[in-house]
Amino acid sequence: MAAVVIPAHNEEAVLGRTLGRLLAGAAPGEFDVVVVANACADGTAEVARRAGVRVVETAVPGKAHALRLGDAECRAFPRVYLDADVELSAASVRSLAAALAEPGVMAAAPAPDWELAGAGPVARRVHRVHDRLIGPRRALAGVGAYALNERGHARVFPMPDVVADDELVHRNFAPAERAVVTEARSLVRPARTVRAHLRRRVRVRQGNRQLTELGFAAPDGRLGLGALAALVRRRSVSPLDAACYLAVLLADKALARRGTRVSWATDASSR
Repeated sequence: MAAVVIPAHNEEAVLGRTLGRLLAGAAPGEFDVVVVANACADGTAEVARRAGVRVVETAVPGKAHALRLGDAECRAFPRVYLDADVELSAASVRSLAAALAEPGVMAAAPAPDWELAGAGPVARRVHRVHDRLIGPRRALAGVGAYALNERGHARVFPMPDVVADDELVHRNFAPAERAVVTEARSLVRPARTVRAHLRRRVRVRQGNRQLTELGFAAPDGRLGLGALAALVRRRSVSPLDAACYLAVLLADKALARRGTRVSWATDASSR
């Protein structure tokens, strides 16, 4: 058995799809799935109950709080922590569990597949460049799911109240202790508009800054313009892609410098 924790804030529109994909290939009793409906004003909890999984409801908002509540209900290791709008198959959960059984590995994540249907043309270009730049360094963060065995869990939980839970997990493990499992695939629907992408990026910057202030140092150096230029030279992205990315990056940094705050909420653009 493996446990799966799904924090869900107003995810009625997508949770059924997520649970359907996860449970379709699972044997009876193979997964202990806990959905935490936190501060919901819709039918999220009802969707989860109809799917036959366990449900925890709380009026307290916040993803980290929801993860702690769901984690406390789990009955098994390894444990997978899955975003409510991200699809992960039963076979992918098994692949993550197999990776966590390898010596020295304590944390694992799937490789992402990006669903860009409905995204605007500029947003598509920005996502294309971002994935080429960040993909080789992403590891446990930004793919909508991560998994921990018992040793890894002891290092991360109880999880503090942080914005970027996946980046917290990433920073807690050395490269030899974490694995990106290419046989496991998460289907991720990124922001479909530039405005929504900027909101996410500002939130990521805020979350990373918070982690640094808490003493969780970033394990990797910063990417410079040289990395973007190299992508253009190799024709991995077009000059127009790079120009769109740079324009949005400048706006992202300007918002961060102004101290723009992003409220905790679901990104409706990708739903």
